[in-house]
Amino acid sequence: MSEELAIEALLEFLNACEAGIEAARQRIKEKKSLWDASKIKWQEAEGSKGKYERSEDVSNTEFKAMLKDLASHNGKLSRNGFFYWTFQNGHTIGRKKRK
Repeated sequence: MSEELAIEALLEFLNACEAGIEAARQRIKEKKSLWDASKIKWQEAEGSKGKYERSEDVSNTEFKAMLKDLASHNGKLSRNGFFYWTFQNGHTIGRKKRK
């Protein structure tokens, strides 16, 4: 095996390691920000686009985690069959079942 071929193989191996590390970081980051919407108090409401649920359960740690997660996704995200968004006041969250 030539030195050039060995270096090329090593670089490919290191690139694969880097990709694996980045994928692991992303999974850990996602796990850290998970929250359980069933532990949040929701109220039925109706807006211009139909029925939805809303919450202002600001003392709930699950709500706080959801609010933080929403902030990292520009105030909107979909998870487990629901679309979630943050209202302009910054402390109210809405959710609606995805169709």
